[in-house]
Amino acid sequence: MKSIPNILSAGRLVLTLFMFIALALAAGGVPYFSERLTVEMQFSLERWAFWAFVVAAVTDFFDGWLARKLDAVTVWGAILDPIGDKVLVAGAVLGLMALGPQPMVLVPAGLILFREFTVSALREVGAGRGIKLPVTQLAKWKTTLQLVALGGELLLASWGAFDLPADPGLRDPVAMVIHGLFWLATLITLITGAQYWEQTHKALKE
Repeated sequence: MKSIPNILSAGRLVLTLFMFIALALAAGGVPYFSERLTVEMQFSLERWAFWAFVVAAVTDFFDGWLARKLDAVTVWGAILDPIGDKVLVAGAVLGLMALGPQPMVLVPAGLILFREFTVSALREVGAGRGIKLPVTQLAKWKTTLQLVALGGELLLASWGAFDLPADPGLRDPVAMVIHGLFWLATLITLITGAQYWEQTHKALKE
């Protein structure tokens, strides 16, 4: 039972890989397969990728919750969990970009990736000097907001795959809300990145 949280974390990595490959295939980014890609196959791949993302995002909540409930917090789990989060976010962003031009998503997506890689580098440098950067409550909310917003963006980019109404009167307001949520997630992402930078700067000075 105590291995379940780690299995979920590892499963998130597998689902992320599946999601990214499915989106790359749907975008026609794989030689040989792209020549045989039909609209029906593309839509099917987009749906599979979306649901893989949803399941992977849900495991992000349950692996930590189960680890605490089962008293199964391990070093391996502590390593897998943040890696799984960052790989899922990065994979979703790259997959989203592969589906085609996303003008409203390009800037926030780039900022999110910039922040995630920067904080990872800070943690690595800090670890070498005995500096720990504990995850803040705002950072936990940041991850949740990122995943919700990215799920919305993936749904929006795969709108036709789900046979949703093409009426701009419905799609445009939904797109506005989803884009706004993604920009909000980006803002909080940058705030938490600045907080980690400040923590590291102070620790190094001491």
